[in-house]
Amino acid sequence: MTTDVAVAGAVSSPVSSNPGGNLVSQGVGAEQLYLAFRLSDEVFAIDILRIREIIEYSVPTSVPMMPPSVRGVINLRGSVVPVIDLAIRFGREATGVGKRTCIVIVEVQHEGATHVLGLMVDGVNAVMEIDAANVEPAPSFGTRVNTEFIEGMARVNGKFIIILDVGRALSIEEMAAIKAVDAQNE
Repeated sequence: MTTDVAVAGAVSSPVSSNPGGNLVSQGVGAEQLYLAFRLSDEVFAIDILRIREIIEYSVPTSVPMMPPSVRGVINLRGSVVPVIDLAIRFGREATGVGKRTCIVIVEVQHEGATHVLGLMVDGVNAVMEIDAANVEPAPSFGTRVNTEFIEGMARVNGKFIIILDVGRALSIEEMAAIKAVDAQNE
């Protein structure tokens, strides 16, 4: 059985799933599926099980008193979803809006609650299967991203892809701001 992953402005990528609805990789070994995306000139990946959907970029509504990396909120089928600019979160220039800019909708656990967030990225590359043997632990130096955000570094076609732990990529201040937005919507 295959499940289509909808990518705004692109052809959807089929992903294998089991009858229980959980995404799984085909073949033997410890392979896992990741969504690869670009921020500036670097490729990052997030565990596909954290991804709800990928939507076309729309300008978020600004919310006063939010941390700089929280660009605002969007209406996603009646739900208010905070949009985080990962580039700002990682200490870079704000993500510019281009033809491939999109918002990756993810689920993050914080203090026992599930939060739905939008991550603004320069573009989505693909859903890729990465063998666990090709994933190395986060380095102690050498990347422009704070290593506490990194789940691992994957070697794919001779290049490294930074695998993010989205739960740790957001600061306590940002999670508190997101929690406040969630509370306003109840």
